[in-house]
Amino acid sequence: MLPQANAYAMIRRRAAAAGIKTKLGNRSSRATGITAYFVGGTLEKDAAMANHASTRTTQLYDLRRDEVSLDGVERIVI
Repeated sequence: MLPQANAYAMIRRRAAAAGIKTKLGNRSSRATGITAYFVGGTLEKDAAMANHASTRTTQLYDLRRDEVSLDGVERIVI
């Protein structure tokens, strides 16, 4: 398992290399992954993937309702 601090450092390095100035971290990556899965999955499967006991928690990560573009995040190669 990758320690949280190492994951955060990796995301920050990749974002900087991609020229992204927005501060990204573990939560933004998690939210992006959950939102991307919503496109073809179901809320229940998404909650299971995120290891959330409640689908209400999973819905908090759903960025589709925000005017957020995933283009910047997709440029990060992990």
